[in-house]
Amino acid sequence: GQDVPTKELLDWHRLPDFPDSIGVGGPCAGISNGALIVAGGAHFRDPFLQGGEKIWTDSIYVLTSSFSEWKSGFTLTRPTGYTVAVQWEDEVICAGGGNAREHFVEVITLRWDGGDISQRLLPALPQPRAFASGAVVGTTLYLAGGLETPSDTVASRDFCALNLADPGAQWQILESVPGLPRHSAVTGASDGAFYLFSGTALMPDTAGLVAYEFLTDAYRYRPQYGWEQLRDLPYPTAAAPSPAIALGPSHLLVLGGNTGVDVDRVQELGDRHPGFSRNLLAYHVITDTWAYLGALPMGQVTVPTVQHSDNIIIPSGETRPGVRTAAVWQVTPRNTVPPFGTINFVVVAIYFLVLAGMGLYFWNRGKNDTDYFLARRRIPWWAAGISIFGTQLSAITFMAIPAKAYATDWVYFLGQIAILLVAPIVVYLYLPFFRRLQITTAYEFLEQRFSVAVRLFGSLAFVLLQLGRMGVVIFLPAIALSAVTGFNLYLAILLMGLLSTFYTALGGMEAVIWSDVMQVIVLLGGALLSLIILVLNIEGGTSGLIEVAASEGKFHMLTWSWDATTTAVWVVLGGSIFSNLIPYTADQTVVQRYLTTANEKLAARSVWTNAALTIPGSLLFFSLGTALFVFYQQHASALEPSLSTDAIFPLFIIQQLPQGMSGLLIAGIFAAAMSSLDSSLNSAVAALVCDFYRRFKPRSTASTRLRLAKWLTVGLGFLATTIGLLMATIEIASLFDFFLELLGLLGSSLAGLFALGIFTRSANSTGALIGACTSAIVLYLVSAFTAIHFFLYASIGILTCFVVGYIMSNILPNHHTQLAGLTIYTLRDRLPNNDQIDADADE
Repeated sequence: GQDVPTKELLDWHRLPDFPDSIGVGGPCAGISNGALIVAGGAHFRDPFLQGGEKIWTDSIYVLTSSFSEWKSGFTLTRPTGYTVAVQWEDEVICAGGGNAREHFVEVITLRWDGGDISQRLLPALPQPRAFASGAVVGTTLYLAGGLETPSDTVASRDFCALNLADPGAQWQILESVPGLPRHSAVTGASDGAFYLFSGTALMPDTAGLVAYEFLTDAYRYRPQYGWEQLRDLPYPTAAAPSPAIALGPSHLLVLGGNTGVDVDRVQELGDRHPGFSRNLLAYHVITDTWAYLGALPMGQVTVPTVQHSDNIIIPSGETRPGVRTAAVWQVTPRNTVPPFGTINFVVVAIYFLVLAGMGLYFWNRGKNDTDYFLARRRIPWWAAGISIFGTQLSAITFMAIPAKAYATDWVYFLGQIAILLVAPIVVYLYLPFFRRLQITTAYEFLEQRFSVAVRLFGSLAFVLLQLGRMGVVIFLPAIALSAVTGFNLYLAILLMGLLSTFYTALGGMEAVIWSDVMQVIVLLGGALLSLIILVLNIEGGTSGLIEVAASEGKFHMLTWSWDATTTAVWVVLGGSIFSNLIPYTADQTVVQRYLTTANEKLAARSVWTNAALTIPGSLLFFSLGTALFVFYQQHASALEPSLSTDAIFPLFIIQQLPQGMSGLLIAGIFAAAMSSLDSSLNSAVAALVCDFYRRFKPRSTASTRLRLAKWLTVGLGFLATTIGLLMATIEIASLFDFFLELLGLLGSSLAGLFALGIFTRSANSTGALIGACTSAIVLYLVSAFTAIHFFLYASIGILTCFVVGYIMSNILPNHHTQLAGLTIYTLRDRLPNNDQIDADADE
C-alpha cells in the first residue's frame, strides 16, 4: 500500500483493495476475530449518470487477520444495504437496512470463525429502518433516525436502544431525536454519552418532489439527562463515515461527508463533480468546539468506520454521487505534540542534578536511625509545613486537579476547604500524642494505647499500601509526561525511581523535606506563571475568562441534594473532612513531618502552614483548569486528541510556555512524582525499622539500624521502580488497581484505630482489631455493591471502625492498659517530657 499523512494527525495506509473493483456503498462492516468483514451494500454496474441501475448485493467479503488476502463465497440471506453497522465483542451487528423494494426490521450478527461466516438474529427493530445511524455506548446500542420505507418523503425522529449485555432484552423506544427528522447522520460515543451530528432532512418542495436539507445541528444524549443541543457544525457532514472516530478520551473525528454543495448540479457537473468533502473535523466533548484538522486523501461517504485495535478502517464507500471506490484505508492516529527541545532537556537534567546534590549534601548528617528518620528534629516549622503540603501534592494531583476543573467544574473545590476544619482537630486533639510520647512512627502510639498486635497491624497495613502506591506514583505521571515530552516511558520511570532512591537513601528525611520545599516553590511558581499566560491569551483577559466560564457553568460549586450518590454539598464537604483525617492522623508520611520540628508548638505551626497553603494552592489549580477550558475552547485546533485529559496541563506547558521555563515546570512535575516516592520510601522504611526490627531487637545498635535503613531504602526503591516498569510492560494495571483498592480500604481502618484510642477509655486491643477488620469488609461491600459516592467511603470506614471497635471492646474481656497520657481524658496525667518543657521555645 501507500502512506498519506494528514497534517501529521492521522496516517493513512492503503490495505488491499476491495475484491469487487467497483466498490460498494452502505455495507455492513466490522472486525470479528481479527478479520475485517464487509457485507452487503449497493453500487452501480453501469454509470449512474447514464441511467445505470442501482444494484443491491448480498455478498460477504472477509479480509483475513493478516490483512493480506480477501476471502469470498459467503452471502447474507438477501441483498441488503445501508444498515447500522457496529461491533460488539467478537461479532459485527447489522441493524435494519433495506433494498430498492423494502426496508427491514431484522438485526443480525456476523462472526468469522476462521473459515466460515456464522449469522444469528438479535431482537428485531420496532419499525423497519434504513439509512439510520447508531453507536454502542457501554453495553447499549442506540439507533436514531432513518427511513422506514424506500418511498418515504419524511425521515424519522425515532430513537431506540437495546441492551446488548442482556440476552432477554428488547428494543426500548426513547425520547425522540430533537430537531428535524433526519437520516444519514453521523453518530459517536464518548464518556458514556451518545452523540448525533448533521444528517439529511427530507421535505416536499413546491413541485411535489422531495427536497433535501443538509443539517448542521448536533446533539448529545445521556440517559440521566436526556437530549442536549451542542454547538452547530461549521457545515453539514451528512453520510460521513460513522460512527465518528473516538480519538483519545475527548475527541470525535468526522471524516468528510456530504455538505450539500452542488447537490442540484450532479447531472450538470458529471465527471467534473469534485467529490464529497475531504475535510477532517474534530469535535471536543469537553469544550463543545469544532476544529478543522486538515484534509483527507479521499472523501468517502455511506460507509461505516471500523475500530481495529488503535486503528480505524474505512472499507470502500461512495466518493461522488453514484461512484464507489475499491480503496480500503487504515487510519492510525499520531502524536502531534511539539518536540520538547534541547533547552528543556538541559533544564530537566540540571534539576535532577540539584536533587542528587541534595542527597550528597545531607549525606551522613544523621548519626543514628532516629536522626535519619526525623532529620535531627531541626527542620524549621515553615519547611515542615511546606513539606506536608508537597507530600499531599503528588504529580498525579498536580495534573489531575486542573484536569478535573477543565473537564467539569468547581464542585470538588469544596473538599479542599475541609483542611481548615481538620487542622484544629489535628493540632489540639492528635498532635499532643505524637509529640509528647517521644515516638518515631505513629504506630508506636497504637502499642502504648492498645497492644503490640495493633501496632504491627497498623504499621504493616501502612507499609503494604506504600509498597503498592510507590509504583503507581511514578508510573501514572510517567505515562502523561512521556506522551507530552517524548521521553521514553521506561527511561522516565527509571530516572524517577532511581534518582529519588539515591537522594533519599543518602540524605534521609532531611533531603526529602528540602527537596519538597524546592518542588513546591517550582510548581506553585510555574502554575501561577501558567495562569498569567493563559489569561493573557484569552480573548477579553480576566473578564473574558470569567464571562465565558460562568456562561458554561464552570464555576458551579454547590449541589443541593440529599442523594448520597451525588456530589452534594454534605457529601463533598463531610466526606472530605473524614478523608483528610486519614493522612493527617494515621499516615506515617505526614505524621513523621510533625516530628521533625524542635517541639510541639513548632509542629503545630507546620500544620497551620500546610492549611494556609492548601486553600490558595487549590484556588490556583482550579483556576488553572477553568482557564485551560476557556483557552482551548478559543484555540480548539491546538488540542492534542490522542492525549488523556489528565495531560491537558502538561500539554499547555509544552505548547505555550517558553523553552527553559516549560522544561523547569516539567522537571517540577517529575520531581513531584519523586517527592511522593521519596516520602513513601523514607516513611515505609521508618515503619519497618522502628515497628519491626527495633521493636523485636531492642539491643541492636543505632549504627546497625542506620545501615539497615539505608539498605532498605535502596531495596524498596528498586522494588517500586520494578513495579512501575512492570505496569508499563505488561497488562497488570487493572489487577494492580484492584490490589490498591483493597489496601486503600485499610486507610480508613487506621484512622478509626487512632480515633478509637484517643477518644475512648474503654477500647481495647481485641475490640480495636475487630473494628478495623470490620471496617475494611464493610467498606469493600459498600464500594462493590452500592452507588454511594466515593467521597463518603472514608467516613463510613472510620465510623464503622470506631463504633464496632467501641462496642466489641465493651462486650469482650478488657485487658487493661495504662492510659495515662494516652487519651484526651488522661493527656495531662503523664509527666511533661522535654518536648513539653520546650513547647514555648522558638527555633
